[in-house]
Amino acid sequence: MSKESKEPTNENSPNLPDQPPQLDPWGQGLFSEEDYERLTKEFGIGLIQDVDIPYSMFEKNRFLRRKIIYGHRDFHMIVGALQHEKPWAVMSGIKPSGRFHLGTLITASEIVEFQKMGGYVYYAIADVESFVDNGMSYDESFEYAVDNIADVLTLGLDPERAYIWMQSREPRVKDMPYTAGRHVTSNMMRAIYGEREFALYMAALVQVGDILMPQLRDDVMPTVVPVGIDQEPHIRLVRDLTRHFSKTTINLETGKEEKIPFFKPAATYHKLLPGLDDINKKMSKSRPNSYFNLGDDPKSIKKKMMGAYTGGRANREEQEKLGGIPENCMVFKLLEIHFQPDDAKLQDRYQRCRGGMLCGTCKKEVVKVILDMIQDHNERKKEFIPIAREILSREPY
Repeated sequence: MSKESKEPTNENSPNLPDQPPQLDPWGQGLFSEEDYERLTKEFGIGLIQDVDIPYSMFEKNRFLRRKIIYGHRDFHMIVGALQHEKPWAVMSGIKPSGRFHLGTLITASEIVEFQKMGGYVYYAIADVESFVDNGMSYDESFEYAVDNIADVLTLGLDPERAYIWMQSREPRVKDMPYTAGRHVTSNMMRAIYGEREFALYMAALVQVGDILMPQLRDDVMPTVVPVGIDQEPHIRLVRDLTRHFSKTTINLETGKEEKIPFFKPAATYHKLLPGLDDINKKMSKSRPNSYFNLGDDPKSIKKKMMGAYTGGRANREEQEKLGGIPENCMVFKLLEIHFQPDDAKLQDRYQRCRGGMLCGTCKKEVVKVILDMIQDHNERKKEFIPIAREILSREPY
């Protein structure tokens, strides 16, 4: 059968109630529902459900429709831009230190959904951060970046409506630690990130350039940055520094120069994906059964899926009588987030689980769905490898 369901807890939660887990963009922690509620209030993050979002936006974005995105900052600016047919951008990126796995796949899929809604995509390859955080050479990062971008293109990103850059080659972001650094103190960085190696502070300042890239490179316009809640410190830093940035233009009526201030970047937040093997723990390379990469051997993926944590009851009798708990099931979560684009089929799976379907039966069905989709993805990905290499070999423009 399955592992007995229980309420998720935070594996890194300290025993002392006055020391709750904090946001760490370089950490490995997982948050409980109580933590999400506390952090949302503590940092003034709005709930996406409180934004007046047109139905047409829900139709085009499954992460909004399925409430995978739960929080936001200034998302109403994006709604307004869409309603008034004004330009807007979606900015994201990836640290190229490995193959795409289930966690990194979330944000990549989100930017594709936002692009479909009309946003122009700006996508950073954070090879500077890979060097600082992982000690990885730029040459090694480049090869991972090619693989990563090929995955994003396979997911549906339109490269004609995107600007993709390597941090180490883009002067606008490499210069940002000096530009933004004029307005930053060591105390400010420690307050946001805690005590860190100074190189990580520098990498965070490089990322200021990434997040402001739509407005640095092109027009002053609303920009949304989809992230996991653990990346909130980066969003907070950039939003605070945005007041120091503007563009100069000529007023056609007066002939005088005017400064147009940058928009504070908006953000959407999704919850962190737990490990396959335990909904109470985050995915981690130290636990190989907690995740898989899209390029892994199908037999390995199948084995991990068959051992995945489910929302099943303690025994068959209870399962048939009470039904499963899909909300606590990693198998269902993977379908909801990644592998079941059809809402009707997802709802049918939910009802069958609640109706007492055995977890073993469900897993066998879902494994086939997932393996078929991954096989199709990897076959289509082959044609995008040379395209990704060509994109990443371009000079910044």
